[in-house]
Amino acid sequence: MNNTIQNRLNTTLEIPENFLQIETIDMHTGGEPLRVILNGFPELKGNSVLEYRKDAMNNYDHLRKALMWEPRGHTDMYGCILVPPNSEEADFGILFIHNEGYSTMCGHAIIAITKLAIQMGWKEKSYPTTEFQIDAPCGRIHSFAQLDENGKVIDISFHCVPSYLVAQDLEITLPEIGTIKYDLAFGGAYYAYLDAKQVGLGLIPENNRKLIELGIQIKKEVNRTQDINHPFEEDLSFLYGTIFIDEAKDKNNHSRNVCVFADGEVDRSPTGSGVSGRIAIHEAKKEISDEEIIKIESITGSVFSGKVHQKITFGEYRAVIPEVSGSAYITGKHTFLIDPEDPFRDGFFLR
Repeated sequence: MNNTIQNRLNTTLEIPENFLQIETIDMHTGGEPLRVILNGFPELKGNSVLEYRKDAMNNYDHLRKALMWEPRGHTDMYGCILVPPNSEEADFGILFIHNEGYSTMCGHAIIAITKLAIQMGWKEKSYPTTEFQIDAPCGRIHSFAQLDENGKVIDISFHCVPSYLVAQDLEITLPEIGTIKYDLAFGGAYYAYLDAKQVGLGLIPENNRKLIELGIQIKKEVNRTQDINHPFEEDLSFLYGTIFIDEAKDKNNHSRNVCVFADGEVDRSPTGSGVSGRIAIHEAKKEISDEEIIKIESITGSVFSGKVHQKITFGEYRAVIPEVSGSAYITGKHTFLIDPEDPFRDGFFLR
């Protein structure tokens, strides 16, 4: 064995003291990535999850870009930062980050972080169900890990925040398509929901680029023509994305979702907050019965199940607490290094 090979086997990387080290666990839920930031991110200041979110936005947005954008991430990367909860009753708080900024709710992240919390032993297991209370920017989420007799996670679900239909059959006009109708609903975030047949595109991977372009165009036009106002929290009062709906490819499923959110990201999963909004829409239109479970598939064919857990009133809205279920998996463990002399230390965005 030559000296170079021998040295390679017997040496380790010495990390300079001025490098920032950030430790993460990477996961996916239905194909949608989640980079869980465990250690190394600066301590955020504030007394609530929304205040921690503002501190991250105002003072550490370069680190969001460094971890989400290339060369450490990619256009469709997604992540989360764990923070203290709003009160002692909750287990932890969570912030959601992506290519554009900070979202208010993320169902696929809730499913994944629940799986990780069990596997890393953050809380003593309860059989057959271990419950977590997680404070997100949109409010408190209750998640549930179903365990077998050996403590292995066999299913994960969550109860979302109050979700509701804001308005149905709203209209916008697109230059090359004409007038289309959409429903506006909240499932932890606001989305414009529309039948994909109106734009003449099937919800398949081959149409990914066209769906992104149309999703961005629809979002801009809805923002131009429609006020978005959360009944209690101004920080939640914005349109997060566009959700296209079509028939399912699998006859055992109810329908197919494709969510285009943030700066043209396409969700590989059926979108947990989007499914929550779908449950609210279907219940308001009396298209699903109490306790009826519907299965919604994504552009990758992954599936979330959803149903009405509870009916409530939320401000001026007739709302529901949706229950959404899915599966998540760990894909990697990383220590990311940020060299202060690296011209691309804060990442770059190239579509």
